[in-house]
Amino acid sequence: MLVLRSFVGIALLLAILISIEASVHDYAGIKFTSKGNAFVVHGGSEGIYSSHLNNNGSSITANGDSFIRLEKITFRRSREFANFSTGSIHAVAFEVDDRETIGGSAYGGQRAVCCTGDLAKLGVCTQGEIIHRQSTNNPGWPQVFGVSFRVDELTATLQPRSIQITRTGMYNLYFIHCDPGLKDAVVEGKTIWKNPTGYLPGRMAPLMNFYGFMSLAFVILGIFWFSQYARFWREVLPLQNCITIVITLGMFEMALWYFDYAEFNESGVRPTGTTIWAVTFGSVKRTVSRLIILMVSMGYGVVRPTLGGLTSKVLMLGATFFVASEVLELVENVGAISDLSGKARLFFVLPVAILDAFFVLWIFTSLSATLNKLQARRMMAKLDIYRKFTNALAVAVIVSVGWICYELYFKSTDVYNEQWKNAWIIPAFWQVVSFSLLCIICALWAPSQNSMRYAYSEEASEEFDKDYTLTLIKPSPQPSEDVRSPPAAGPAHGGNALSSGDLEEDKTE
Repeated sequence: MLVLRSFVGIALLLAILISIEASVHDYAGIKFTSKGNAFVVHGGSEGIYSSHLNNNGSSITANGDSFIRLEKITFRRSREFANFSTGSIHAVAFEVDDRETIGGSAYGGQRAVCCTGDLAKLGVCTQGEIIHRQSTNNPGWPQVFGVSFRVDELTATLQPRSIQITRTGMYNLYFIHCDPGLKDAVVEGKTIWKNPTGYLPGRMAPLMNFYGFMSLAFVILGIFWFSQYARFWREVLPLQNCITIVITLGMFEMALWYFDYAEFNESGVRPTGTTIWAVTFGSVKRTVSRLIILMVSMGYGVVRPTLGGLTSKVLMLGATFFVASEVLELVENVGAISDLSGKARLFFVLPVAILDAFFVLWIFTSLSATLNKLQARRMMAKLDIYRKFTNALAVAVIVSVGWICYELYFKSTDVYNEQWKNAWIIPAFWQVVSFSLLCIICALWAPSQNSMRYAYSEEASEEFDKDYTLTLIKPSPQPSEDVRSPPAAGPAHGGNALSSGDLEEDKTE
């Protein structure tokens, strides 16, 4: 337990230390890094919808504006390098379709952001300056603003300005300079990115409405389930109590995600507390859901009263999955995942994927054994419901594998996030699959006056075993009176002993 707390604590600290994902981007002493022949700081990338315009071509209201606002952007250098003036440090904003307007190459050679001697000889740029040209598709873009250090100046500040967005697209902001003498310079200040409907990034904006609809869907499912639960509370099974917990967790999770996105949209800064609660409720719900499906697959409460020696293994698997899932969700939602390298993200994703695969393997292995046992015991009502359950799980797994393949294709072909408008569908799909499977389980195991017929019963189990045994030892038809041999006490007694022995043996099995 101590190790578990420590692991979650470290993950939470990691998530908080990573820059918070927001439409208000803060820069607290970020150093420039060398990229080719330039020094670069990535200021942010977001999908932004164009401003709502009226017939005069101006914004309807201030709230309908889309913009990128630069506030108090300051570049700072150390005193030991302050005894000379420098070239300009630029803020470069461009839409992803115009990425080719930044940089160039001489004679088809390696592309450079800063003007080289060969390019300067061609007269296309000034050596030591950033190469950029106007877009033919988006007039006035890219937008470039510069400031330079004078002798003995430790800071240089860009004038505050607001860049109006009149065309929907994925916008990028970079701070770039070409002066090796400023390689130790840092960026301070903040930028504010806004869509017409609020501060939510464009790729996340549809998720707010989606979580609103999912909250309503869980409420409708909850009304159905709790009404059945109240009507037949005397017939409720332990399994149905677990399903009640999952529905309740789902209602809280969807509501928390909705309020998380709504507050983010209103303020521009993601509320850390609400996000952590939403992540935690989601992780608990996913863990409990998987454990319920695994226990049902094992026949818990149907063909066996307990899990026996498997209880500790099931709980250990559940605890491990919860920790791995909680860490992954905290890093992805509380921190900005773009700050992590591909290998770092894989470090968090891989454990969850492996545990999910183990769950699937164990579930279907257990289901196969349970179906065989039900068929052998001729428990036809239970067998029918388990077959439907197995079919639903099989369809869910097949659809999930297909969607994973599509997700890999989507991410591998969208290197520059040009499909940002459709990115919200990927997390939404998993919520829909999970909810659909929960609805099927609720339909199969809804509380009713016949609920107890699906519960484990030692008497019923023995009765099925007895019927099955008597069928196997049923005597052949009696011969006619003419050929019937006289009864003998010994053989008759031996036959009774055999029947009794077989019955006892089958009961033991």
